Amino acid sequence: MTANIVAWILLAAIAAYACGGGVDYGAGFWDLLAGGAERGKRPRWLIDHAMAPVWEVNNVWLIFVLILMWTGFPVFFQTVFTALWLPLALAAIGMVLRGAGFALRKPARKLAARRVYGAVFAVSSLLTPFFLGAVIGGVASGRVAPGTTASADAWANTTSIMAGLGAVAATAFLGAVFLTADARRFGARDLVGYFRLRAWIGTAALLAMGVLALVVTDPHASYVHHGLTHGIGLLLLLLAAAAAAVTAWLVAGRAAGWARYSSVAAVALVVAAWGVAQRPYLVPTSLTVQQAAGASAPLQWMLIVAGVSLVLIGPALVVLYRLDTHGVLEPLSDEDVAR
Repeated sequence: MTANIVAWILLAAIAAYACGGGVDYGAGFWDLLAGGAERGKRPRWLIDHAMAPVWEVNNVWLIFVLILMWTGFPVFFQTVFTALWLPLALAAIGMVLRGAGFALRKPARKLAARRVYGAVFAVSSLLTPFFLGAVIGGVASGRVAPGTTASADAWANTTSIMAGLGAVAATAFLGAVFLTADARRFGARDLVGYFRLRAWIGTAALLAMGVLALVVTDPHASYVHHGLTHGIGLLLLLLAAAAAAVTAWLVAGRAAGWARYSSVAAVALVVAAWGVAQRPYLVPTSLTVQQAAGASAPLQWMLIVAGVSLVLIGPALVVLYRLDTHGVLEPLSDEDVAR
């Protein structure tokens, strides 16, 4: 029972990172496609001002995921990081580079330097979620059973590629929805329609990728595919599709702020569907939750730590996000940075 509870907490933490971090990666994705220096000046201005106050806090969820993995499920941690170390390393490098690019782009004085830093930030925002998605696809396909050595087959397969592309589509969807709301918040009326169109494109891409992934991965991840097309897994996917459709409707009107909640619900429901489809396995069909779990004492302590974290950190994060979305945490202006 304890191992199952910790496993569900792990899934919830993954969903939190997919939604919180996905918004940031999505903003970088649209930064990449914003165009040249003059054409992309206004969209990039909004991206800088929207991301600056809180984007670092999303890494809290990633740290929480890693701690839960290596403490609660050491066999699972060893299996994943042995077989999939390369895409995980590339994702980690991408996180570092995108952070450095974002931090150094704004204060850079020369246009050439700003372009280099901006390109590093934007390209890393595309590659990082792809590699993280590829890792999830490798796990879902069952190719990373205990004892599996690192190889391209573990993550450069049909399921991994589709999961990576799906992760990119999800981040683009989240980023565009949040930026549409932020355009209203910052009074950038010219950018509301700009990002609304991209939110619709992201919605269509996410739904299309979901359908395509279910069709293509059937013979490559049969256990998870069955779980996603039957029972609770199918229900969660249908609810996710409904939430995405509601998001597309909300961004069309003045209720774009509410679209943030429905977009987060859509992505979180997809993650939940994946978790339900895999049960009782962490790696289908070779490693169950019970087989991967550590000793009972560390698992019990993990429950205590998770409870304390929710009490201490959860409310602080809620307040932080609320202050940011209500415009209280305004970033420094260009003049402030210059001084």
